Amino acid sequence: MTKRAWWLLGLNVLIPGSAQLLAGNRKLGRFGVVASLIFVLLVAAGIGLSAAAPATLLTISSSTIGLWAIALILAFYAVLWLILTVNAWYLANLGRATPAGRTIVAAFSAIVLVVVAGTAGYGAYVATTANSFLSDVFIAAPTLEPIDGRYNIMLLGGDAGVDRDGLRPDSISLASIDAETGEAIIIGLPRNMELTPFVAGSPLADKYPDGYGAYGCDVDVCLLNSIYTEVELNTPELYPDATANGSSPGIEAMRDAVEGITGLGIQYYALIDMQGFSDLIDSLGGVTINVEEAVPIHADADFTIVAEWIPAGVQVMDGYHALWYARSRHDTTDYDRMERQRQLQQAVVEQFTPSNVLTKLQAIAAASSKVVTTDIPQGSLGYFVNLASKTRTLPIGSLELAPSNDIDPEFPDFEYIRQLVAEATAPTVADENAE
Repeated sequence: MTKRAWWLLGLNVLIPGSAQLLAGNRKLGRFGVVASLIFVLLVAAGIGLSAAAPATLLTISSSTIGLWAIALILAFYAVLWLILTVNAWYLANLGRATPAGRTIVAAFSAIVLVVVAGTAGYGAYVATTANSFLSDVFIAAPTLEPIDGRYNIMLLGGDAGVDRDGLRPDSISLASIDAETGEAIIIGLPRNMELTPFVAGSPLADKYPDGYGAYGCDVDVCLLNSIYTEVELNTPELYPDATANGSSPGIEAMRDAVEGITGLGIQYYALIDMQGFSDLIDSLGGVTINVEEAVPIHADADFTIVAEWIPAGVQVMDGYHALWYARSRHDTTDYDRMERQRQLQQAVVEQFTPSNVLTKLQAIAAASSKVVTTDIPQGSLGYFVNLASKTRTLPIGSLELAPSNDIDPEFPDFEYIRQLVAEATAPTVADENAE
């Protein structure tokens, strides 16, 4: 009877349903065996897609229908394997096995049940969590095509606070990514740039034909990052369709401004609330940064008193320290901050792999749904995740529209800026040869 128990429960582990075919309800056994074989085929198809067409697999696994299908399939198999294992215990008649054999066989099969059914059940939970997270952050909209072979995504770091009305982008940059190779460059724009031109035909191009603030503006200072606040608080009617399209009037105004400055068309944006940025870093387990010079953490609102220092050298930072590393103003310039922000962005891209994200999905979902807004369509995620995997293998370029590149933010030469941007985003020799 001990050997019989081993055989029945061992077969149930290898081919769920086979124990019932041999010694129990054959109808249940046939159902279990067929269902198990179908599961093996589904897993094999997933492995094949991951090798042959990873973008397709990622598209399926990031869509609402795909995630619900995955959740239901895994939940079904978790319940099925539970039923088959409990029934196999009954068929094994463990009460007639030797005491030692009874304990070992029961423990072995219980452990396998917990591992297999528990993993399937947890997978179903992860799939539903991912679906809720993706639906909260991303929108339902058609995918836009590349412009001149590139995707240009405006990245804004929002700096809301109790001491100010509304929000001003504390960090403004544009990620330009080759749609085939994944080669990327991050273009940093100083928040204090003046006389910003707007793309032709935009509402603000008519209001400020000579550049933003040339003859004053509707807020206290007329800098690049003030555009968001002005439109969001004072003239949202200039962009009546923004909210319906997953954006906001202030973001659309910033899009028109960044397009006017760089000469690049922008398909998408992503806005991160800097106050919640630390939660996102913490959810990912921290970030590693090579700090070239010690960076102070302020103890006062005027950014003059130092509470502590982030020392030079390789540092693994939690969210609090990473946020201060990006924002510190004590005895430093906006351009130093821009460089640190770009360094932090690159570190996030390079260090947080899909497997890292998957294992910490619940914490990431809780943080990201609160701090990230974007108009990237959920249906495009598979493509962009696959593209990001290419980007991670390449060096990420950087172009700062700052004095280090002979750009005066108070009196910018926008023709020169667009020339720099065009040169930085021009196809490489390798791209031209591939074509």
